[in-house]
Amino acid sequence: MHLRRVPAVLLALALPAATLAVSSAAPAGAAPPKKPTARGSGGAVSSVDPYATRVGLRVLKAGGNAVDAAVATAAALGVTEPYSAGIGGGGYFVVYDAKSGRVRTIDGRETAPKAMPRDAFINPTTGDPYTFTPDLVTSGVSVGVPGTPATWQRALDRWGTWSLAETLAPATRIARKGFRVDRTFRQQTLDNEVRFNAFRSTKRLFLRGGDAPRIGSTFRNRDLAETYRLLARRGTDAFYEGALARQIARTVRKPPKTRDTTLPVPRGYLTARDLKRYRTVDGRATKVAYRGYQVHGMPPSSSGGSTVGEALNILEGTDLGELARPAALHHYLEASALAFADRGKYVGDPRFTKVPIRHLLSQKYARERACAIDPARAMAKPTAAGDVRSYDGKCAAAPRTAASAEDTENVSTTNLTVVDKWGNVVEYTLTIEQTGGSGIVVPGRGFLLNNELTDFSTEYVADDPNRIQPGKRPRSSMSPTIVTKRGKPVLALGSPGGSTIITTVLQMLVNRLDLGMSLPQAIAAPRAAQRNTANVTAEPAFLQRYGDALTAYGHTLVPAGDAFTSAAEIGAATAIGIRGRRLIAVAEPVRRGGGAAGVVKPRK
Repeated sequence: MHLRRVPAVLLALALPAATLAVSSAAPAGAAPPKKPTARGSGGAVSSVDPYATRVGLRVLKAGGNAVDAAVATAAALGVTEPYSAGIGGGGYFVVYDAKSGRVRTIDGRETAPKAMPRDAFINPTTGDPYTFTPDLVTSGVSVGVPGTPATWQRALDRWGTWSLAETLAPATRIARKGFRVDRTFRQQTLDNEVRFNAFRSTKRLFLRGGDAPRIGSTFRNRDLAETYRLLARRGTDAFYEGALARQIARTVRKPPKTRDTTLPVPRGYLTARDLKRYRTVDGRATKVAYRGYQVHGMPPSSSGGSTVGEALNILEGTDLGELARPAALHHYLEASALAFADRGKYVGDPRFTKVPIRHLLSQKYARERACAIDPARAMAKPTAAGDVRSYDGKCAAAPRTAASAEDTENVSTTNLTVVDKWGNVVEYTLTIEQTGGSGIVVPGRGFLLNNELTDFSTEYVADDPNRIQPGKRPRSSMSPTIVTKRGKPVLALGSPGGSTIITTVLQMLVNRLDLGMSLPQAIAAPRAAQRNTANVTAEPAFLQRYGDALTAYGHTLVPAGDAFTSAAEIGAATAIGIRGRRLIAVAEPVRRGGGAAGVVKPRK
């Protein structure tokens, strides 16, 4: 990557205080525009938030590379999208390094505390599993060791040109001076009102005066600004060791409950020693060939790269572009179900379970799995996993049905995409799990803690690769993806959405590479998710457009939506298409309030 140290003064010049400063009495000026599509050159950024996208673009304009801009954008999202991401969580960072032509990854997933027992999700009073919501999702027991600060530092050390202090500066300014509250921020606060009222620190920060911040008002988080300043001065050691680490551990083990909350809030197991021991994991991206492209994804502990890759391999033998749209979507849904069946049986943290990634991404294995797809009729679901120990690429007996598996991944999270003028690419998905994470703000520090450990299987089963184990990373569906052709990047994309992240990324790839959609069309198109369950979860527009046709195949479609939000949406993607020096940055036009895309040099 481009290696040039940028003086901090350039950052101040690139981000003048007047741009983001607002008086304490008046609301912030108009927020940056939410432009879902931008075309041009010189670098590009796409995220869900206009402030964050503007930060990333200004870093690129000031000479930073894609990694510098990605870290700065992520830090800004920690301010403006605090219910989806932040330093209290974790994520997966995928980089195309233009100098080497390689795609590499950083696993910054949260880990279970060393003292976490296998029955951590069992209520000791009753002997029964805790109710998933609200007990587990609003608890200390669900908090894993955060990996986001370590991810930022590792990415900058490996590929960056700016210091951590420089990349944190613009986000610090936003946190101190404030940003304009939009409809999504207010609604997400209201959706979490009961949970946030359960903690003194959270109530004080997000429910000032007893109500969610009003649309158009200025929201400031000076506590977070001070925390960012601490990291800028002392580095990430200040997070993983010392007073802040002890405070995080204390908050998890004894959450700051309000006196009048009726929520049980089980205590957690995290210690300061767990924070000190945390390490990110460097890796090589998964890779499959598809329609003349190479699709690179995140390896385990994420299941994104293996599941998206296996589904693409299953689809490779069918020319989806020649099929009628319902027939193509039928194949997409069936391939997704088959890949999800294998995900459930085989994928977990590779330090604790042997993940047969070579077999899962074998084209021969995929050909055998593809035999289960009847072009005229949906298979019975849930369907059983394949046998990675014995396959020959030939059609075998019809797949057996399997027991239904509980899906405990929440639909929040956020994603960003960055390309710089040197051709470096970053796809980064980061999260605190549920919208609002655990609901617990570290007192006086301005950030929410994750509830990521709810991604473990709720009940302990000895042969489950995602069972609870101390020090383990729970399986994730985050799927940051980079597509290359002849060694050069042509597309980067990703999305939030819990387990629907996999189907969102897969469907966007099919839309773009098979069905002839432009990149904006591929993101805007209505979505449906089949995760090896009896029902297909679908957005209203998808139901309206394809419901009858897919029902005729035997699919059962139900509306999207969950217990935590009223939105009937799937995902909130970002992407950048690359054709030489020409770039197209794309964000959601509508979902989650619409995203923000920008380029350094807009096309006239």
